[in-house]
Amino acid sequence: MAPPTAIVTGGSSGIGKALVQHLVSSKWQVVIADINPPKEPIADTLFIQTNIVSWQEQADMFKQAYAWNKRLDFVALNAGVDDRDNIFNTLSNDVDKPPSKPNTITFDVNVTGTYYGIKLAAHYMTVPSAQAGKPKPGGKIVVTASGGGIFPIPILPQYTGSKHALVGLVRALATNGAASKANVRINAVCPAIVDTPGLPAGLISKLPPDQVTPMSTITRAFEELANLANVGQEDWVEKGKTGETVEGNVDELIWHHPPERRSGKFVRETGVLKVAQAYEEKAEEAVA
Repeated sequence: MAPPTAIVTGGSSGIGKALVQHLVSSKWQVVIADINPPKEPIADTLFIQTNIVSWQEQADMFKQAYAWNKRLDFVALNAGVDDRDNIFNTLSNDVDKPPSKPNTITFDVNVTGTYYGIKLAAHYMTVPSAQAGKPKPGGKIVVTASGGGIFPIPILPQYTGSKHALVGLVRALATNGAASKANVRINAVCPAIVDTPGLPAGLISKLPPDQVTPMSTITRAFEELANLANVGQEDWVEKGKTGETVEGNVDELIWHHPPERRSGKFVRETGVLKVAQAYEEKAEEAVA
């Protein structure tokens, strides 16, 4: 019987590394998918160099990760980057000097790379793995969004837009009936300011201590979302949360729910159901 197996993207440092260590302490075996290896070896882990922007690299990593223990239970899609372009601070005020093509790596990593990971995770989680000790197909995914996925960060518009996209993606996928049938649960964690290598050098030292969120709050958020310690229970997936967004802020876990749909002439429940039916039929036609 193989131990429960997880993948953590961006697992060599920061939040990803803390989560890897937390999982290992709970008897998980963890694949660390990152561009760079951890600075120090971590027991019960397998490092696979991966740039999540590349579909092929992610696909190869997931294949190797599944082959390790012949099962996949949990995936933390944690890798991300901040802004790499600017709009209003680069205006030329000259009609003959139009802007150059923007750098969109923030969206490529945070949105496209994460979407790749969700699709691959769902595939390998639902491969039957009873011989490896996993009684039912399915699993749990937690996406690392950000406080910037709930509230705008004006200095980081690309990051804000990409993290808002992840929150919306999680909410939509989780409430899609197909995810439930596949026995896959998906949630988002939204860290506030945490001391990680991705922050500008010296920023943490300039902040009051009570504005910095300890790493323990974020690992607690992952536990609340995925109940990682109880993976051995047969109904671990079915009883899990899905479609939830939790903000880890200092010592608090703050749960954020989608805004209430206001009734109006256009958006009513019957209309929403008709729209869903139409898109399902369109998808079926495309497959056929």
